[in-house]
Amino acid sequence: MESGKRAEAGPSAGVSEDKQQREEREMSEKPLADEVCDDHEDDDDDDDDDKKDGAGALAGFVPGPLLSLKEQIEKDKDDDSLRRWKEKLLGCVEEDLNGQMEPEVKFHSIGIISNDLEEVSYPLPLDLNREGLVLFTLKEGSQYQLKLTFSVLHNIVSGLTYSNTVWKAGLKVDQNKGMLGTFAPQREPYVHVLDEETTPSGVLARGIYSANLKFEDDDRRCHMELKYAFEIKKNS
Repeated sequence: MESGKRAEAGPSAGVSEDKQQREEREMSEKPLADEVCDDHEDDDDDDDDDKKDGAGALAGFVPGPLLSLKEQIEKDKDDDSLRRWKEKLLGCVEEDLNGQMEPEVKFHSIGIISNDLEEVSYPLPLDLNREGLVLFTLKEGSQYQLKLTFSVLHNIVSGLTYSNTVWKAGLKVDQNKGMLGTFAPQREPYVHVLDEETTPSGVLARGIYSANLKFEDDDRRCHMELKYAFEIKKNS
């Protein structure tokens, strides 16, 4: 009987042992599967965090500090060829730079180009003793362009724009806006001709007009605001 019991116990023990081994093997494999899933979930969380961090970094982007031209040149002062290239590109040499951060646009003259008269130019600032500041007289229906001479000092001026607003008898009758561009300091003045305009025609169009010409950069710095007048006469 004892041997029979031992015989019966033998297979039972073997079955239990096999079952225990399978359970241990399954238990050993299960955490691995859970770790893989957890890794994927962590990856998803990391991706979300990266997206959030990226969005936050983009929303809170702060541009680098504004450097004066003198600082930009001095960054490579040990490299003579690179320094000379920068000076040639900027049209200036190191002794012309004073380290000032803010750019300055200095206007030298304003002129008029028209098929009605020869080119006329006036130095700026205008002579306030001129009666009514009437700069020019044009015939009705004629084309003309304003011509400006200016220099850029201290630093690069970015996105220089102009607006020219015209009034007659206190009523605004016209306004033109345009982009001049981005300019670096250079020794020679810049010469820029504004877009062509056409004077109105008719009896009511004749007379004296007042105008306001304004120049701003993309930081909304006003570099010049010029008030002047012009007259339109009959085309005879």
